[in-house]
Order: sequence, then C-alpha cells, then structure tokens
Amino acid sequence: MLRAEVDGLSIAYQRAGSGPTLVLLHGFLFDSRAWRPQLEGLSDHFTVIAWDAPGAGQSSDPPETFKIGDWVNCLAGLLDVAGVENAHIVGLSWGGILSQEFYRRYPSRAQSLVLADTYAGWKGSLPEPICEERLAGCLRDASLPPSELVSKYLPAMHSESASQDVRHRLGSIMSDFHPLGFRLMARSSAQVDTRDLLPKISVPTLLIWGDGDVRLPMNVAYRIHDAIPGAKLAVIPGVGHLSNFEAPAQFDAEVRDFCLSASIT
Repeated sequence: MLRAEVDGLSIAYQRAGSGPTLVLLHGFLFDSRAWRPQLEGLSDHFTVIAWDAPGAGQSSDPPETFKIGDWVNCLAGLLDVAGVENAHIVGLSWGGILSQEFYRRYPSRAQSLVLADTYAGWKGSLPEPICEERLAGCLRDASLPPSELVSKYLPAMHSESASQDVRHRLGSIMSDFHPLGFRLMARSSAQVDTRDLLPKISVPTLLIWGDGDVRLPMNVAYRIHDAIPGAKLAVIPGVGHLSNFEAPAQFDAEVRDFCLSASIT
C-alpha cells in the first residue's frame, strides 16, 4: 500500500501495471480492496490506481465538515502526487457519484467515465422520502458493531447466486468500515444531485450495471444513460450491486475495451 499526504490527510492507495491510467473509486462501506479483481485483471493494459477514500480503509478520517467537493479536491491532490494529469475515472456506487462530481470540477482530467451501479446522487435518483429514510438509516446504523452492520447491509451488495467466497470477502472488507466515513459518505450521497450535469458530460461514458442490483434497479441506469449524450450501457446478467466483484471477467472486459478505445480517440 502506498501513501500520500493530501490537505493534511494521509491517503492510502494501491498502484499496479503500466499504460493509460485507470482510477478506481470504491463505494461506501468498502475500500480499495473491493477493486482487487481489477487491480489484478486490468494491470496488463493500464496503470491502475485504487485509493482508500478519506474515511475508509487505511486512510485518515476526514473532519465532520467533509463534503463531496472535499473528496473531489483530495482525489485531484492524490493524482498530483501520483504524477497523473488525466485518467479514465471508474466509479462504483458512491464512487460513481464522486466520479461525476470530479468531472464537474476537473473536466480536463477525465479522459472518460465508467459509472457502475451508481446514482445521479441519491437526491437525483431516488424519491425524496426514500432518500431521507435511507440517510436516516445509515446515520443510525453507523454505530452498529461491525458484525451487525455486515449482516444488515451485505445481502443487498450481491445477488442471491453469489458464491460463499464472494460473500465472505465482501463481508470481510465491510467489517473494517469507518463509522465516521460511513456517515459522511451517506450524507454526501443524499446531498448530491447530478441531473444538471449529466447532459453536459462530453467525454466517452460507459455505464455498467448488474441486472440483479436490488439497491439500484435498472430504471436508474436507463435514466442516467438517457441523460448523458452518447453514453453506452453494458448490463451484466445475474449479478448484484458490486458487479465488478461478482463478475470480474465480464466487468474487466467491458472496461478494457471501452477505455482502450477511448484512449485512442
């Protein structure tokens, strides 16, 4: 694990391979370990960077005042330290929200966007009562013991057909969650609405979705896809919210083909 000091925070990240740069942004309750299949599977063609966002994994917890724009600036600072001017930005779930907001603030630093099983912010994708209910539940559940939190949240992260190995590895990562990071990421998810941004995205954009995602049904994917000019949508059948972890070969193939093509154009 590598480390960088950015805006007074210690940021842990992994780096593998060589070639065009892919930056992998994880969802809440997870960290860079959720990208292990891609760190291994995509480093043959790319320089792959996966961070532990502030408030996750081995990175520092941010202050209580941290908002999505602070994560965006911290990510830009990490890329500066890593010597990366621009990259293909790949975000899953909360990481996809972060990807969109990164593009809003630093459009020239994104060669392309890959948005996997994500939202236009909870505010932009969910009815207001559901958004409020989901946020209240996360703020309450952040104080649960790890074993109880995993039991409550893990089933929605994978499909019913997920292997026991996948369930165990995802649960192991989730059990190391940071309560503060979980609260702040949930709050930022509820505050963000990128519907105004989507029609303005001008870089190549790929959406990847597991059609068994119970947290994010396909109608959310269709709305985001329809709003982004020229966006492509790849659906992986039979997998859930963490499509990259349940079906890494299919996920990697979609990302590899798309990003190599986007690197040429």
